[in-house]
Amino acid sequence: MDTNIGSLDSCKPTSNDVCCPANVTVSTIQGSVSPIIINSSEATLGRHLARRLVQIGISDVFSVPGDFNLTLLDHLIAEPGLNLIGCCNELNAGYAADGFARSRGVGACVVTFTVGGLSVLNAIAGAYSENLPLICIVGGPNSNDYGTNRILHHTIGLPDFSQELRCFQTVTCYQAVVNNLEDAHEMIDTAISTALKESKPVYISISCNLPAIPHPTFAREPVPFSLSPKLSNKIGLEAAVEAAAEFLNKAVKPVLVGGPKLRVAKACEAFVELADASGYAVAVMPSGKGLVPEHHPHFIGTYWGAVSTAFCAEIVESADAYLFAGPIYNDYSSVGYSLLLKKEKAIIVQPDRVVIGNGPAFGCVLMKDFLRELAKRLKHNNTAYENYHRIFVPEGQPLKAAPKDPLRVNVLFQHIQKMLSSDSAVIAETGDSWFNCQKLKLPAGCGYEFQMQYGSIGWSVGATLGYAQAVPEKRVIACIGDGSFQVTAQDVSTMLRCGQKTVIFLINNGGYTIEVEIHDGPYNVIKNWNYTALVDAIHNGEGKCWTAKVFCEEELIEAIETATGAKKDCLCFIEVIVHKDDTSKELLEWGSRVSAANSRPPNPQ
Repeated sequence: MDTNIGSLDSCKPTSNDVCCPANVTVSTIQGSVSPIIINSSEATLGRHLARRLVQIGISDVFSVPGDFNLTLLDHLIAEPGLNLIGCCNELNAGYAADGFARSRGVGACVVTFTVGGLSVLNAIAGAYSENLPLICIVGGPNSNDYGTNRILHHTIGLPDFSQELRCFQTVTCYQAVVNNLEDAHEMIDTAISTALKESKPVYISISCNLPAIPHPTFAREPVPFSLSPKLSNKIGLEAAVEAAAEFLNKAVKPVLVGGPKLRVAKACEAFVELADASGYAVAVMPSGKGLVPEHHPHFIGTYWGAVSTAFCAEIVESADAYLFAGPIYNDYSSVGYSLLLKKEKAIIVQPDRVVIGNGPAFGCVLMKDFLRELAKRLKHNNTAYENYHRIFVPEGQPLKAAPKDPLRVNVLFQHIQKMLSSDSAVIAETGDSWFNCQKLKLPAGCGYEFQMQYGSIGWSVGATLGYAQAVPEKRVIACIGDGSFQVTAQDVSTMLRCGQKTVIFLINNGGYTIEVEIHDGPYNVIKNWNYTALVDAIHNGEGKCWTAKVFCEEELIEAIETATGAKKDCLCFIEVIVHKDDTSKELLEWGSRVSAANSRPPNPQ
């Protein structure tokens, strides 16, 4: 991990692998444009940073103003290609940059020193866990204050300005503290290029008195990055492919399972090529949903152990060989470490490494290269998919409710399913929406995002803001529980200011339902809010907003018709009142297993 204060050693980035969907292009490759000489009065650090952000594909920067970053914000506003979006708090600004990066491949936020930096830290940690390149920019102290033993405001009262830096060191892949102009150009460029190379967040602190000062190093228009691509070791690649082909070709009913690291490896297309060529049954891990096309003819659903979609786990766990591309096995994705998988049957493909069974292992092998080459060497084998097709029974429909009966969650998601198209995207909040949204069948082109590794409640409000800002052509459908919404509700205000047309389903069941199913207690019950009235108050007659509160299926149908018809150009907030014990069966199963994992007694000493 690199930390640089003041001058820094040159770091030559070696890759332009950016964590982004396959249909998004991030401008990191050097073009043929000759460097343009800039008027000396405009050759400033602030302008250079703004231009760099535009070059890498950022059109919107999420910020909270503070006295240490105000001059820098002036320069970001002055950049024609940038839209500065003021958020209600730093946490949501970070979540918005996270959501933006999931669509565009890279995101950015700007906050002030320490009080802002430590507030945004939780969001940056989540982006780190999800392999998202975020540029976290902090307005820092005046350069003259470094090394003076002075005590500054916005600190904990010690003459040590490094507290914020030390906090960011564990959740960013690179840190630069810019407190002199001589090194600023190099430090900024190294930080940004490292974020792109590593697909992780970086931290840039810029002294508050530097952004507006001209300096000769900024006298020319910044040349777009030319980042050398990572390359596979050809001998290692050939050996890995040969060993994997032999392993899989002798299997009777092999399967493929896509994981969340398909995104960072930029291997989604290669995975589909392998699925097409092999004929294997194709499943996706829960955190990989949205990265594997669900309209693929051999797609069998989500593999999530005991809470998998119907008949998927039976096929995966009974296979005599399985290839997992980019998996993350944690206590949540393994349902309390209860997956019935055997290491000797598995090929684990990570972004730059392949492990076959209990060995051998091959390093310096890129996932996308490996999958593409393996597709050429596999015999077609659709046995596992035929077995799935043979045992598959179509899902039943929820029980028909009597007129005006209280609305059930399974009925709600039946109607959300009908809303999905290539022009929509789903954001699922931490909680029961994880499980209900996993069962949605995504049409081709429909986006899907949730934060499974970090699982920070409230993430979805800011992430919805950022994602919707990145893809204005799509209508985002956010499914948020009442407990999570209470954490970050304020930035519905920012959605309105930006003219977004998101549909938010606020699922009001009176508490932290996911926590209830792990370990219940009075702390899981929250104060009920009048959520529609809150959003109406936030709206305050400015912008386009429509709210509804629904208690039964008839009211839900009417609300959805309005949201997709007369109010399709508005932000639509639909509060859905459901029983506090109305949960998916998957959450009940998952909660009991995670509870068992959490409550394991200490090992004997």
